[in-house]
Parts: sequence; structure tokens; C-alpha cells
Amino acid sequence: MITALLTLEDGRVFRGESFGAVGTAAGEICFNTSMTGYQEILTDPSYRGQIVAMTYPEIGNYGVNGLDVESDRPQVRGFVIENLSPVTSNWRCEGSLHDYLARHGIPGIQGIDTRALTRHLRTRGAMRACISTEIADEAEAVRRACEVPYEGVDFVREVTVDAACQWDAEQTASRRWILRRGSSEPEEPDELGNVFEPLPPAVHRLAALDFGMKKNILRSLRRCGFDVTVLPATATADDVLALGADGVFLSNGPGDPQALGGARETVRRLIGKKPIFGICLGHQILALALGGKTFKLKFGHRGANHPVKDLRGGKVAITSQNHGYAVDPASLPPDVEVTHINLNDGTVAGLRHKSLRAFSVQYHPEASPGPHDAEEFFREFAKEVADAKAAGV
Repeated sequence: MITALLTLEDGRVFRGESFGAVGTAAGEICFNTSMTGYQEILTDPSYRGQIVAMTYPEIGNYGVNGLDVESDRPQVRGFVIENLSPVTSNWRCEGSLHDYLARHGIPGIQGIDTRALTRHLRTRGAMRACISTEIADEAEAVRRACEVPYEGVDFVREVTVDAACQWDAEQTASRRWILRRGSSEPEEPDELGNVFEPLPPAVHRLAALDFGMKKNILRSLRRCGFDVTVLPATATADDVLALGADGVFLSNGPGDPQALGGARETVRRLIGKKPIFGICLGHQILALALGGKTFKLKFGHRGANHPVKDLRGGKVAITSQNHGYAVDPASLPPDVEVTHINLNDGTVAGLRHKSLRAFSVQYHPEASPGPHDAEEFFREFAKEVADAKAAGV
């Protein structure tokens, strides 16, 4: 057994057992309340620069596989759990969580009181942390945590695509995975026994600005009839408009939206010219482009069980969320309405321009992991685009 140390910048220390890679990593620490979906969480680019702690006590029981990923590699700097399952048991499993993290150089720590850690972060607020199997001196490990930059850092440049590219040109990556129920499935299973639904035809052209986009967002857009071209976060409004797309999508991503002045200006110039839909960081960038402001939450919203209320009809959805910043409702101009609120703390969870085709949500309708209560937003966006095309916009 290799001993690992987890230290917080305020001096709190936890000792546990190492798993994954050996070494030292530092970043902002946050907690996620999801009971499942650890592989999707690990590979979500929105976690770039962060150490993630899971509140559910046992992690790793179903291993990892090549389909349940939201990017091509783990994005977290470290992983904190209470207990690593000693066995993996799932027919789709292709390896263990320990081996997966070790292969990608991500240190993990298990055997600590994650409930105590979560309560500490809820009380004291977000802070930086350090995981190490190399540093024995607690004061040195605390110093490492204090030194790591996070506030105002542009993590988006680390996770965005390098150049424009078409999503799923082979028409295979967006198919919906389904359980095999008999011999009359719409498609033959692949070599691992996975079965997928066929895709509908692509009827709309979409420009998607990649600030750290989850793959299931791209899958969801394609399933709703979008032919998606992914653009880097540095793309200008002229770059977007030159594609001749029918709509513009603003993705999720990591870090402080205030650090993305270029993206804010790009979106500002696109408002009113094409229908726009934003998710998570894309929601915050749209708010900034519309003249609003954002602020840092005390400890963020991260998990698959956050209740959100639609103020227009009263419907409540249970949603998947992952963000550390929020939109200040008092800063929004009169022509922007708040459409959704988080029922846990009343923060803005959705907004829409009153006269232009631009709307966004602070949560993740694509789930992965989490419930599918809000996946209707992709269909709503497809309708917005279809209506704009019919109107000649």
C-alpha cells in the first residue's frame, strides 16, 4: 500500500491510500454528488484544472469502457474517493478505474472521510488542494496547494479543438446506445455486443463553439438533425458566419467566464444574426455578451440531482450540473428574462432574450451522467433553427 496525502490550502489534511498514478497534482478541489457516472465525470473537460471528490462511498465497481467518455482522456488533475471497489463487474467493462487513471497519469486517493471533506468545503467554500504520494511533509503539501493558479486562468485553451472539424462524419459516434432486447433490433451489435439506434437525417447546419465540449452534447445535437461543425474557442464571429450555418451552439467548458473576453465579443457580434443556444459555460458567456455579469459560487453545483424550475410554466426537472460560477440576475438588461432557477439556492439556471433567438441553460440537458428530464432543449433549439430558416433569417 502506498500512502497518499490530500492537503487543502487552509491547512486541512487527509491521509489515505494511493490509487491510479503515483506523483503530485494540485488544483481547485470540488465535490460531485452523483452516485454513478464517474467515467463521464473524469473525462468532462469542464473539470480541467480541478481535483474531484465523489460523495458516493464506493467508486469503480463497474470499471471503465471506451464508450462512456466525454473526451479522449481524463481531464481532472486528481480523484478523491472513500473506497475503491476491489472488483469490477459489468459486461461492458474494458478495464479497472485504477489502471485507467494510472495509464493517464492521474493520481487518486482513497480511504479518506469524503463526508468530512464535503462538509468542510461547503462550510469554508471552494479552495485549492494537493494530492501527493511523494511529499511526506504536510506543510510542504499545503504550500503546493496554495501556489497553484486557478482564478482567472484560461483553461479553455487547453481543451478546445485546434482547428475546425466536422463531428461524426462517419455517422457512427452519435448513435444512441440501447439494451439488446431480442433479435429484431434496428442494427446488428458490434464486436462487444453493443446495439445502437440508427440516426435521423441531418437537416440543419450548426456551428458549435468548443469551450470544452462534452461528446454527449455533440451526440445529442446530431440526433436532433444537426450537421455539426466544431470550431475552436478562438473563432471570430466572421469565422462562424463564413460557414453559412443555420445556428450557433455555445458549449460547456472549464474555469472563469470572465477570462474569455474574446469569446464574449464573438458571441456579442453573433446575437441576432443566427439562433444561439448555450449550455453551462456557454450560458455564462451568452449572459456576458448580453451585458450581464457573473460571480463565483461558494462551492459550486456538481452532481446529477439538482432541481430546476421553469418559471414560465412551473415544471420542475432534476438535472445534471457542473459549474463553479453563476449569472447575476440583477445585472441582466431588461430585454433578457430569467427562465429557470435552481431550487436549491435560487440562482439563475436559464435565460432567454425576449425578442432575439438566443437562450441558454446553466445545467446539462445531455446528462452523462444524470437524468434525461431536460433533453427537450435540443429539440427546442432544432425548432428555433427551423423557424428561423422558414422566416428567412
